[in-house]
Amino acid sequence: MRLYLAMIVFLLGIWQIGEGVWIHAKAQLAQVLIESAWAATLEDKLTHKPWPWADTWPVARMTIADEVLYILEGAQGNSLAFGPGHLQGSVLPGRQGISIVGGHRDTHFGFLEHIKNGQEIYIEHKEGESRFTVQQISIRDSESELLRFDPGEDQIVLVTCYPFDALDAGGSLRYVVTARRTGSDNRYSAGGKPTENLLASTVSKTAH
Repeated sequence: MRLYLAMIVFLLGIWQIGEGVWIHAKAQLAQVLIESAWAATLEDKLTHKPWPWADTWPVARMTIADEVLYILEGAQGNSLAFGPGHLQGSVLPGRQGISIVGGHRDTHFGFLEHIKNGQEIYIEHKEGESRFTVQQISIRDSESELLRFDPGEDQIVLVTCYPFDALDAGGSLRYVVTARRTGSDNRYSAGGKPTENLLASTVSKTAH
């Protein structure tokens, strides 16, 4: 009887390990497919889904600190499972206006806890690349406050749930990182001329 129970426990352990490996492998594969879809978008400027049945697609690539993330269209749950999502109704990341991007605090946007004012965010989009500088970090109550922005500035706003170590999800507090555009390489706008890649330029200047 003890041997039988031990075998059950052993098999359950193997099954749980296998399930964890499969989930991790699936997440890694999804990122590879999303990266490939974004490369195709940069090539022909069209929308490409990462897999045929996907209801989202990459709209930009964001680099901040040591994080490189693909921003997906839509801030609904099925998009946020694979990366931060662009809130429909706001402008696309890198476009003129205010773009809002949401992500989960315990996965893709967990690093926001350590972001500081003055840090730079690089957004690669279909029209080129834009640089934003973090200018405000705040905690807002989504049930009692409205997010207000300066309509005269180009901004990207990163939003996640707060606190980062909360045991239960679904609270009303939001951690809001607001960054203002401070540089742009818009290669496809009227009259725009190709310039050096902003991110590569900055890295080369600070690598010494």
